[in-house]
Amino acid sequence: MTSVETDVRSGPAWRSSGAERRSTRTLRIRTSAALVAVTVLAGLLVPPLVQLDQQAVDLAAKLQPPSWAHPFGTDDVGRDLLLRCVYGLRVSLLVGVAAALTATVIGTAVGATAGALGGWADRALMRVVDTVSSVPHLLLGIFIVAMFRPGVWPVIVSVALTHWLSTARIVRAEVLSLRSRPYIDAAVSGGASRWRVAVRHLLPAVLPQAALAAVLMVPHAMWHESALSFLGLGLPTHLASLGNLIQGARGSLLAGQWWPTLFPGLFIIVPTLAIAGLSGAWRERINPRRRSELML
Repeated sequence: MTSVETDVRSGPAWRSSGAERRSTRTLRIRTSAALVAVTVLAGLLVPPLVQLDQQAVDLAAKLQPPSWAHPFGTDDVGRDLLLRCVYGLRVSLLVGVAAALTATVIGTAVGATAGALGGWADRALMRVVDTVSSVPHLLLGIFIVAMFRPGVWPVIVSVALTHWLSTARIVRAEVLSLRSRPYIDAAVSGGASRWRVAVRHLLPAVLPQAALAAVLMVPHAMWHESALSFLGLGLPTHLASLGNLIQGARGSLLAGQWWPTLFPGLFIIVPTLAIAGLSGAWRERINPRRRSELML
């Protein structure tokens, strides 16, 4: 068999494999986008549309398993778990998005400053990053939350101040790479100041990476909030966050009632996987080299 015949026979198989991978990737993106859309719409629309009190107590209906009347069952005081999970998702999304945006702004500012200035400023800022990174996130978050009364904003501040480090490193590395580009040298040779170069050229170029870091940080922030609330250090117990729901269901799980723990956990896991799927597609889009590797 000649090499030409081998190439002809192997060509369609290679194209078929590539088409299957593209089809799988498209399905993954669409599924992730649909799950994210359902998550956001549920958190935004269900509370104003469903005129029910998610704090209403009905001791006669406590710890009922899933049914038509209560699709997710009820908790230990008879509250509807579906409505509580939706309200909890709303609070957790608020904490996650606000903390992710705050952490991204801090990390972008630190990373861009370190990369643009270089020298002693770069070394000093990176030593700060290394010092904060040496402390476990959860331990530092507990210390920050403990200084305030339980509430939404202390949790947001805690998550933001412990999650800006990776963004700072990513942005700094991107800025250092951009500083060696010919158009940056041309701008400096033309008399542009460091501030002008940073604002007009460096910062717009790193915004896609910073935005991707913010999207990836949202589920991480939700997990962090859930961990703090599970330990009793996050949001007040009367707020229906997902972490509080899981924390309050520990006794029920030991007694054999699985639904008060399962459904809040799914409300954390499913959005996390969906956002991860979308962010992976975004990473491939802004990094053509990695996208071409994945397509082969």
